[in-house]
Amino acid sequence: METESEPYVRLASLRQLHQVMADMNTARSLADTLQTVADGAVHALGYELACVNLVRPDGDLVVAAFAGNPAAEALITGRVGSREAWDRRLGMGERWGDLVFIPHTEGWVLDDDDVPQWYTDGPAPRFADEWHPADRLFAPMYAPGPHGGRSSGELIGVLSVDRPRNGRHPGAWGREALQMYAFQAAIAISNARLRANMQRALVRLEREQQALRASEESFRQAFEYAPSGMAIAEMGGEQHGRILRTNDALCRLLGRPASAMRRYSFSDLVHPEDIGTLLRTSAEGGRAELRLGRRDGSYVWVSLRNSVVADAADGPRFLLTHVEDIEERKRRELQLAHRASHDSLTGLPNSAELRARLSARLCTRPPAGQPTAVDAMDAAWSHPVADSGGHPFDFPAGADPYDAYDHHVHAVAPEGDRDDGTKGLAVLFCDLDGFKSINDRFGHNAGDAVLIEVARRLSNGVRDGDTVARLGGDEFVILADGLGRADAQDLAVRLRNEIIQPIRAEGRAVRVGASFGIGWAHCGMTADEVLKSADERMYVEKRSRPKQHRRAG
Repeated sequence: METESEPYVRLASLRQLHQVMADMNTARSLADTLQTVADGAVHALGYELACVNLVRPDGDLVVAAFAGNPAAEALITGRVGSREAWDRRLGMGERWGDLVFIPHTEGWVLDDDDVPQWYTDGPAPRFADEWHPADRLFAPMYAPGPHGGRSSGELIGVLSVDRPRNGRHPGAWGREALQMYAFQAAIAISNARLRANMQRALVRLEREQQALRASEESFRQAFEYAPSGMAIAEMGGEQHGRILRTNDALCRLLGRPASAMRRYSFSDLVHPEDIGTLLRTSAEGGRAELRLGRRDGSYVWVSLRNSVVADAADGPRFLLTHVEDIEERKRRELQLAHRASHDSLTGLPNSAELRARLSARLCTRPPAGQPTAVDAMDAAWSHPVADSGGHPFDFPAGADPYDAYDHHVHAVAPEGDRDDGTKGLAVLFCDLDGFKSINDRFGHNAGDAVLIEVARRLSNGVRDGDTVARLGGDEFVILADGLGRADAQDLAVRLRNEIIQPIRAEGRAVRVGASFGIGWAHCGMTADEVLKSADERMYVEKRSRPKQHRRAG
């Protein structure tokens, strides 16, 4: 092209230029595109040397491609020039449209900057437009701007060319061709960068998808093969808590197939007494210990722990519930609690449990007209009123402290020795007669057998809901609510008749008697006061009976 007279340009030269531009836009990678730009400037535009300086993310320019001289290519490819030095170069010299030409007469000031370059010396030009070895010609490459202008976008690089093959400064056609080439090169480089970014994004997306698939598979295996129960349930909406998926461990624990589990929510499976516990702990991070129903109708103690899992960034949220079998631990805890509150020999509630149950039925305010060991009315005003567990009630300013008992059913006692129809909380204090002689004659094993059998007969002789407790030694106490005076006396007679029947102990039949004292519990009394009252009545009853009727046979 450089040998042709302007404005006459051979069609072959235009075809060659068109082919180079086509090659720039079909290169496979950004590196190939940059090298094609440099090669095209040499082969299609007629320059001996061409260099593509690409703007890096930090703003400096790196020599990304070189064509025309292998020695110079090895010397400067990959080297970096500062953006400050490049801005100085592009701001000086002569403006040929978008091109920048710095003649050798001015370029000497750039010899010591940090821009990578090749340099050769030579004689002064023999004619006006002769190319000097120190002349510099730059074609800035701008990304296409919003208005489509050549230089309206961001600078993405600079194409440097040197030594036109005709030895002359490019004319109007050569300058226009270089500008057009730089503009098309900028488009090709921008597209190559976009393709490279898209390829990197696709690779990154594929890796993320592979990682997601691996994570999902890991979660699936961890979920399915977890040694403890796992479930996924809906969160929010009308079907909050409905089970969507369960693992084998949970299905085995509850004896229900996975297909059946999807018909339930945890509220359908939980023990009725534990519904409140489930509702209080259904949020994220909530923990609960409750009972879940098995297929056979039994219940198993489990520990539930919830976590919230999102399906996507803003997608639906689910509850991931970890279900751990704690039946054995609960059984041990209940056994320990039972041992602490029950007699180890007879299995009956012990003294502490008896007092706790009795205190739970009483309050500190006596019903109107009932006698008490303390003046509860005055105490209520001068001291904080407490519930049966000893916890004080809080009253608003000006409130009557007795209002705390508005919802409490007071325990009352029949008045006088005759049955007036009043139903109260009867406390029957039972002491065995002749028990010491059995221990002395036949040993403690025989005595223990007697105590166990007496406990069984007392338990069988009372109603469901009544309490039979062993106070200690050969003393027993029965709490029976809702009895009149005649009812309590009849109960004492029936229980005494059961106790005096022969008992097999250590291979022989023995007998013990029983003395009963009937006391009445009413609000305003303490548990110890109630037991003391019944105990005193029992001793009155014991002393009033003939000695032969109290002796064991």
